[in-house]
Amino acid sequence: MQTKLGLVVAWGLGLLATRTTAADWNRFRGPDGNSVVVGVELPAEWAEDSHVVWKVRIPGRGWSQPVVAGDRIFVTTAIAENEEEPRRLDRGVPKGARNATQDDYRWQVMCLSASSGKVLWSDTAYEGKPAHRKHRGNTYASETPVADDERVFAYFGAQGMVCYDHSGKRQWEKRLGGFPTQAGWGTASSPVTYGNLVLIQCDNQSQSFLMALDKKTGDELWRVNRDEKTNWSTPYLWKNKVREELVVAGGVKMRSYHPATGELLWEMAGSGRTSVSPVGNAEMLFVDSVVSFQGSPGLFAAIRPGASGDISLQDGETTNEFVAWSMMLKSYRNSSPLLYRDCLYMLEQSRGTVRCFDAETGTIHYQERVPGASGFAASPWANGERVFLLDDAGLTIVLEPGPQYNVIRSNRLSDGIVWSSPAVVGGGLLIRGMKHLYCIRD
Repeated sequence: MQTKLGLVVAWGLGLLATRTTAADWNRFRGPDGNSVVVGVELPAEWAEDSHVVWKVRIPGRGWSQPVVAGDRIFVTTAIAENEEEPRRLDRGVPKGARNATQDDYRWQVMCLSASSGKVLWSDTAYEGKPAHRKHRGNTYASETPVADDERVFAYFGAQGMVCYDHSGKRQWEKRLGGFPTQAGWGTASSPVTYGNLVLIQCDNQSQSFLMALDKKTGDELWRVNRDEKTNWSTPYLWKNKVREELVVAGGVKMRSYHPATGELLWEMAGSGRTSVSPVGNAEMLFVDSVVSFQGSPGLFAAIRPGASGDISLQDGETTNEFVAWSMMLKSYRNSSPLLYRDCLYMLEQSRGTVRCFDAETGTIHYQERVPGASGFAASPWANGERVFLLDDAGLTIVLEPGPQYNVIRSNRLSDGIVWSSPAVVGGGLLIRGMKHLYCIRD
């Protein structure tokens, strides 16, 4: 169906992000993919010896976010005997840091009790040598799983996807193939679900594609080949006033597809290779990218309603019928932007910097180097009168939302490098460090 994106921006009351309740934080950045939480008040203060109701050792390494379905938490990890310590990337991506060895690994899926952290079951999804080497800043379990009321879908990039029911019984598995990635970095794009589909973006150096699997059987239902190279962004299901779209970042073009069929709806050139995911609400979509690891300028733009076909900007343009505003932004980012109220928040990987933009106009409100913060890899989240920024050393900075930069407080957990974005379980917060999963409650 070729329905256009009939969205109208209503700024009189301020731009409100689609709001997510705390129930079932079942995929990357929550059920709406935006990290905005309402309906509960999350803790704003914690430490190693305060507000931690349980702490569980997670073997191996993984940057994947935990996901929640009912009273169960699902976590993925990759375990090796001689796993090297990951490298912190607060000064950019170190060169020549691919794993020197290629040990045997166990790709593990764990199920924990949300109330106690007790391990209810654990299963080895795959075992053996990885299909490719990776960068020491990455892990072999960087893709966040996705869950529904009956199943959990654990995706391990080149190793494949395994589906379990909530009791740990394996339902099916699917191998997608091992493909080379830029600079040997490895994979990170997480799956999403839509109706009876599991949707996977697999952009790489040789054969990029977007595909849909049947949730019950793992059968491939459709596949779209993409003229792209490596990207690490997670697809974004954009629920707007007209329809739902699957927005997929790319180094050549930003594209929108019909999630049920893979039909191309619109495309926009000049985006740039990226790790970050788009974000939006019923009124507007915001796309953000980085051209290279070195921080070359990438496109940052707001997409209006009604787009179809090619909406690329022409030389010298910063707006057109469907692009409300755009700019070329130089930065290096792994964390996805946060849209909260009428502001967009973006975090720098390499300099511990936060930028806040006006979502209507793209005007910058502030750019601040956060005192004490190292680089940011986890995506920020918002709840009530607070915006939270988690750096890669376990320091969480709590900001007052809005156009003025105001730090309320900071909290620290000491558990090595922290790249995993947080998850929400009821009124609690799940933070994954390098070795442990913490549950934090008031």
